Amino acid sequence: MPPLFLLRECLRFAFQALHANRIRTGLTALGLVIGNASVILVVTISLTSRDIILDRIRGIGSNLVMAYYDAGGQEMTRAAADYVKLADVEAVRRLLGNRIVAASAVLNSTDTIIIDGQQRDVRIIGTDEYYAQVRNLLLLGGRFFDPSDIALRQKVALLDDKLARVLFGGAAPAIGRIVKIRSLEFIVVGVFRERTSTFGQSELGDHGAALIPYSVQRYFTEIERVDPMYVQVRLAEDVPAVTEEIATILASRHRPGARYTVQNLTAILEAASAIATVLTIVLILISAIALIISGIGIMNIMLVTVTERTREIGIRMSLGASRRVILLQFLFEALLISIGGGFVGILAGISVPVAANMLQNEVYIPVSKLSIVVAFVVSAVVGVAFGILPANRAARLNPTEALRYE
Repeated sequence: MPPLFLLRECLRFAFQALHANRIRTGLTALGLVIGNASVILVVTISLTSRDIILDRIRGIGSNLVMAYYDAGGQEMTRAAADYVKLADVEAVRRLLGNRIVAASAVLNSTDTIIIDGQQRDVRIIGTDEYYAQVRNLLLLGGRFFDPSDIALRQKVALLDDKLARVLFGGAAPAIGRIVKIRSLEFIVVGVFRERTSTFGQSELGDHGAALIPYSVQRYFTEIERVDPMYVQVRLAEDVPAVTEEIATILASRHRPGARYTVQNLTAILEAASAIATVLTIVLILISAIALIISGIGIMNIMLVTVTERTREIGIRMSLGASRRVILLQFLFEALLISIGGGFVGILAGISVPVAANMLQNEVYIPVSKLSIVVAFVVSAVVGVAFGILPANRAARLNPTEALRYE
């Protein structure tokens, strides 16, 4: 009998046997449907989460280095002298020269603004003309600070979109209006927002903030404290070296023992990526358990099937079917169950992110082609691995004893 014809006949018999027990076949394949759908969805969720996290981090600013004083348990008088100062920012600009694009200072405070008859605490951030660039801010209306605003201590302010919306109904109506900060009147010259949301984890917060020139803010605070200092490095490959040099500059300008945290987004990106990778592996392993359980279910059902069809096997052998044919038929039955269930599971897993992308366009949910290939291959492997024992048992039955089986 030609090999191709033999395979086709074995496949036909296997399909007929499964079709005769459709409910059992469907329930056996259900585990693989769930397992494969889980693998694809787990990888999809992991990739989407990783991309969102990394985009949020990158959105803070490119090639960014942040520096601030790590106060620890120091006394207030000693810590006040150790804080990063405006002079330190100037020193970084001077010493690093063309290696950086810009360095910006942030002086934080809060003030109470009356909104709709109620008092609300709002973050007041003193900064300079470089802040918008290093923080990758998006201008919604008006303008950012210019050098003259800082040098001449102009009473001008920028509002973030949340505060502008609450105070004036939006970005456009806010331009040119007056806001009172520290009992002084400031003209709103611009409205902005973070290009990528940081979920309130930056100095801008999550409930509204106003920017004013640090040359004005300096008069509102008793102690000069830059927290943090932002530095945008010109070349990505120079970020680690510049990070170390900034730490050295700060250490050299303050007393021995003062501790400063100087970090860049590269380390944060690598840490986030590593966490996402570990999470993906753990979730895939959990999904793999579902596939293994499904494989055990296939093996169990196929062993029961061999027992139920012992007489049929004996008849087929007496009519000339070889042990190889019997083995292939039962192995094909296991493969059809696993591959069929796997294929349906893959379709189910793909349909969720595809439907989500069609219903919304804020977040693109990618479908990993690798996860589809892996899910399909694993389905086939499960079918072979857990189908070989029942198939081998069927092939090794004694024809005479099989014919006597009731």
